[in-house]
Amino acid sequence: MKTIEIDVAVIGAGSAGLSAYRAAKAAGASVVMIEGGAYGTTCARVGCMPSKLLIAAAEAAHSVDRARPFGVHVDGATRIDGAQVMQRVKSERDRLVEFIVDDVHALPAQDHLIGYARFVDDGLLQVGDHTLVRASRVVIATGSKADVPEVFRALGDRAIINDDVFDWAELPRSIAVFGVGVIGLELGQALARLGVRVSVFGRSGRVGPFTDPQIRQYARGVFNEAFRFEPQVKIKSLTREEDGVRVQVTTVDGVAIDETFDYVLVATGRSPNVSKLALENTSLALDAQGVPIFDPLTLQAGEHPVFVAGDSNGVLLLLHEAADEGRAAGTNAGHYPTVVPFKRRAPISIAFTDPGIAMVGKAFSDLAPDSYVVGEVSFENQGRSRVMLRNRGLMHVYVDKATRRFVGAEWIGPDAEHIAHLLSWGLQMELTVDAMLAMPFYHPVVEEGLRTALRNAANQLPPLAA
Repeated sequence: MKTIEIDVAVIGAGSAGLSAYRAAKAAGASVVMIEGGAYGTTCARVGCMPSKLLIAAAEAAHSVDRARPFGVHVDGATRIDGAQVMQRVKSERDRLVEFIVDDVHALPAQDHLIGYARFVDDGLLQVGDHTLVRASRVVIATGSKADVPEVFRALGDRAIINDDVFDWAELPRSIAVFGVGVIGLELGQALARLGVRVSVFGRSGRVGPFTDPQIRQYARGVFNEAFRFEPQVKIKSLTREEDGVRVQVTTVDGVAIDETFDYVLVATGRSPNVSKLALENTSLALDAQGVPIFDPLTLQAGEHPVFVAGDSNGVLLLLHEAADEGRAAGTNAGHYPTVVPFKRRAPISIAFTDPGIAMVGKAFSDLAPDSYVVGEVSFENQGRSRVMLRNRGLMHVYVDKATRRFVGAEWIGPDAEHIAHLLSWGLQMELTVDAMLAMPFYHPVVEEGLRTALRNAANQLPPLAA
């Protein structure tokens, strides 16, 4: 077994790890990046991009189905070739992954190691059975993994996670999705639009990321129209059968559901992927999930020269946040012992359902009582949305009473992914509702709905002094 000495060891070659590597190199440090699995980020392999490819196919199918009200008639039934759908998903996914793999392989050979890393002690890592790495500083960027609760494990290969969906050769006939977060809603709706019989089940009664009760209730109605949607059930039993899984659950209203599905998709959450690191061999203080306790501003673990970035710290499981954190962790590791805090961008979260889901800034649950006004707009009669027959949605914007600044929003509606960017920019620039209303709004666009919500909020505030 060979031994190498290095300034910075980066564990993980995903979005956070690649950013950390580049930042530490830019700081003048010698760096090695260690990867135990296949190269290619979670986003490219099993997350953002393949899911959007599946959603794009679903949108194509749905556009045919909803053409009739426009006077556009397609003769015969829509035929969905599941094998062709999945072939495009996989081929385009593989193309995207290849670009990332090429970037890694373009790094100097001595700068990347293949093998799972485990801590021998605070500053010594063993990589596979071939290399010991003595590192002055370490960046942990090992990403996250899907949680599979015990109740699903007896189902064997009939219980799948989102990673498995993108390796299908064909679409199944039916699927039960457990989990009403972003992954469950996105994949559930996409598969339903592609002709799969879908039921989506939750435990807590929540819908996606929403904390605003009115928005959550509206969204529940929207998804009830897309597939069977039961966001609060109690599992009675899950039984593996020869051709699938028998699902027996009871709703919060006491209704018993007993159906058989080809598969159960477990989308109940993700957790930091740190179990293989042998962190118990270090003097690092660990939290309940086994993650080093770290400063959320510097990402440093206590006083140790260890930094935790990206999904592995469990803070914000989003690609742009992982890249930002990786850059900050790599910079601090490269310049250690000089460590500086980094400033996060305005919070933004999007789900690519139809209508879209978005949250910007503070959630409803984060707001202090009586400190804000709520501006509302329904997209049901919003001009451009109605023209396109995409007029489903409800938006709430939150404006601080004292400062008149926009502080957050939750909504479901058309073009949510684009409106979310406008609002996140406004939030990061600390704009008041008055300054936002002074911005241009073209006609007719969906963004005019945002203007209506902002006007509604402004009308609840005292008039500006002349």
